[in-house]
Amino acid sequence: MSYQKILGSVIIILGLAVIFYTLFLSYNIFTAKAAAPEVFKISGQSNDITTANTQKQGLPSDIQKLIEEQLQGQLASFMPANAMPRLLNLISWSVLAGIFIFGGSQIAGIGVNLIRK
Repeated sequence: MSYQKILGSVIIILGLAVIFYTLFLSYNIFTAKAAAPEVFKISGQSNDITTANTQKQGLPSDIQKLIEEQLQGQLASFMPANAMPRLLNLISWSVLAGIFIFGGSQIAGIGVNLIRK
């Protein structure tokens, strides 16, 4: 066996290792055994748009607080606070995993070309 074929075999194994490790990590992330990399985070700041609008209208503070509580309750029942960042984190991981799998296949392809020569 020549040096080129040995190197090609090692490169194929390396490419397949990248692919299978990425698939293993993806399986763990999508079965909730591991957390996705946190690219998008929720900021603790809230917009006081409703406060500014109700103060312009001259509503008493009791009604203003009631409106804000009802609005927050309805929004919380519609979509949990962490749903959007979690979805974006899963999408970003999927894109990154796709890039890793593509890279692993390219590495394995180089190994195949070395073995064929």
